[in-house]
Amino acid sequence: MRGEYKVPGGKLVAAEVEVSDGVMRDVRISGDFFLEPDDALERLDRALSGLPADADVATMTQVVTDAVGDAQMIGFTPEAVAIAVRRAQGRATAWHDHTFEVLHPEPLKPLTHLALDQVLLEEVGAGRRRPTLRIWEWAGPAVIIGSFQSLRNEVDLEAAERYGIEVVRRISGGGAMFVEPGNSITYSLYVPGSLVDGLSFERSYSFLDDWVLGALRELGVDATYQPLNDIASPQGKIGGAAQKRLAGGAVLHHATMSYDIDADKMLQVLRIGREKLSDKGTRSAQKRVDPMRRQTGMSRAAVIEAMVDHFRRRYDTVDGELTAAELARAEQLVAEKFSTPEWLTRVP
Repeated sequence: MRGEYKVPGGKLVAAEVEVSDGVMRDVRISGDFFLEPDDALERLDRALSGLPADADVATMTQVVTDAVGDAQMIGFTPEAVAIAVRRAQGRATAWHDHTFEVLHPEPLKPLTHLALDQVLLEEVGAGRRRPTLRIWEWAGPAVIIGSFQSLRNEVDLEAAERYGIEVVRRISGGGAMFVEPGNSITYSLYVPGSLVDGLSFERSYSFLDDWVLGALRELGVDATYQPLNDIASPQGKIGGAAQKRLAGGAVLHHATMSYDIDADKMLQVLRIGREKLSDKGTRSAQKRVDPMRRQTGMSRAAVIEAMVDHFRRRYDTVDGELTAAELARAEQLVAEKFSTPEWLTRVP
């Protein structure tokens, strides 16, 4: 059995594994990585051979770490080796193991968007929907706060009301987002847990953002991943991502990137404290978010088209659409959860 794992920003690791009587036999690791001294590869192979076939990533990572000792692993990590072994046994999956549906529906209300995130995540987790990429179109302006943020600490509600901006809370953690129709690019990925099997939360962010970085670089933007969850360029922050995982393993990974943000209005609505600005190494909040319009010189629609085209060239995709049942379930969740004061003020 063979499995591969491409380290984001690094090298390819391949694992060939035989399993007999519940034990891994004759494990062979290869790839375009660098490893010094040479005999560390033999030590690594011997250490993995003989492990239980159901050994988890954490166990194998420690075994590999102990086996290589002081050897220099360049372009890959012990964790990458463990993930490749898991994939060889079919316990973890790679991008090419899936066909992704691509959704780009008409503009929807902010509350409907948030409810759809929960619905589509549950559908993928239950196996009723393929892994899915959804592009959001906003029907109105909104401030979207993270699941664990304090409403009063993050949002100036009087300013939001003055500008007619809806304030909503999402199911994922992370920070507040300010969006208006046409000023941002938002997308969601709904994937099975097997795609990020063995990855820490931090590594899963860079793994699931890797295609976005590739798309932006094709557009001339020198985009990089900044831990824990930012996408940035030398000119400033482009956007941020957040995640939510179900108990069954399905993962929601969504991101909002600034296209042409109204920084002055954003500053009046969001309470961005001095400590946060200082942490980001800037004196002005206007400089924290750098619009892609200026960096690309392209229309928002053209940027989205280029991003989706990059995703389609990189992975197997089919066109998809929201089902009537999914939309009905979303509207039910809007009424019963997302529009209620209890949800919005869960952290006052």
